[in-house]
Amino acid sequence: MKKFVNDPKDYVAEMLEGLALANPDTLKYVPEYNLIMRADSPQENKVSIVQGSGSGHEPSHVMTVGKGMLDAACPGDVFSAPPADFVYETVKLVASPKGVLLLVNNYTGDRMAFEMAQELSEADGVTVRTLFIDDDVAVQDSTYTVGRRGVAGNFFVMKAVGAAAERGADLDEVYRIGEKVNSVTRTMGMALTACTPPAKGSPLFDLPEDAVEMGVGIHGEPGRKREKLQSADAMVRELVSADVDDLPFSSGDRVALMVNGLGGTPIGELYLVYGLAHKQLAERGIEVRRSYVGEYCTSLDMAGASVTLVRLDDEIFDLLTDPAEIPIRVF
Repeated sequence: MKKFVNDPKDYVAEMLEGLALANPDTLKYVPEYNLIMRADSPQENKVSIVQGSGSGHEPSHVMTVGKGMLDAACPGDVFSAPPADFVYETVKLVASPKGVLLLVNNYTGDRMAFEMAQELSEADGVTVRTLFIDDDVAVQDSTYTVGRRGVAGNFFVMKAVGAAAERGADLDEVYRIGEKVNSVTRTMGMALTACTPPAKGSPLFDLPEDAVEMGVGIHGEPGRKREKLQSADAMVRELVSADVDDLPFSSGDRVALMVNGLGGTPIGELYLVYGLAHKQLAERGIEVRRSYVGEYCTSLDMAGASVTLVRLDDEIFDLLTDPAEIPIRVF
């Protein structure tokens, strides 16, 4: 393994420290609870938005903290849920009179940590609601989940609820918007290679040179099937079809299209995938109104990509176009 790592157990802390040092005017790092928060949080006139998950998926979620998106992110170790008491302390630090919305990708460990944190926070008199994100169409259940997984589509939920909160919406309204966006968001991903966690020092799973994992999870969980490497057009068509057929999307729909890199795929290849997906959607009469290409929810250094579709209406479109100020400048 060749990585910029000192002691693997310090990997997340050193990453978070670097992130805060690079953004001293807007972000605050709280090492005792392993969290990143907005320097100006909490604000009395807005709902606070918190998300967290295992590390290793950056820029999700610590690099999406800022005006118009998250108020705080509470990550765990690589591919591990954060401790419930860390989530609880995060909620206390950003608690607003208008309440706190917890966004949780649908993994068993994350659900347990955030549900317990909600109970503890409510016992302290904090108003909290929790929204589970489950956009992955690859499998119904996996090693880590009960039900569908939350993957790159979580960005659209973060963006929409963050925009609504900045506009001054109350907690029930912010929750409604998040639930609505989640309900019309679908993602399908695939891996070309495995990833290498720093603490393990070797690839997480074996994938032959001539094979791909179709429907892979962002922690390396098995997908729908392992198949032979095909042409880019054929593989993208499989990803697009999985999304379109699941909702289903129909001719005349307006959508946001995201091609998300899993950490080890060159940006040129991601734009190639985007172009193929865009044309395949046009063949179906589906109009792309918002475009996103890059790394949004990764799996360390895994080569691969996911395709996310969001069915747009005027409300969702407007929220996605609101400004946001976050370190990675993707929105």
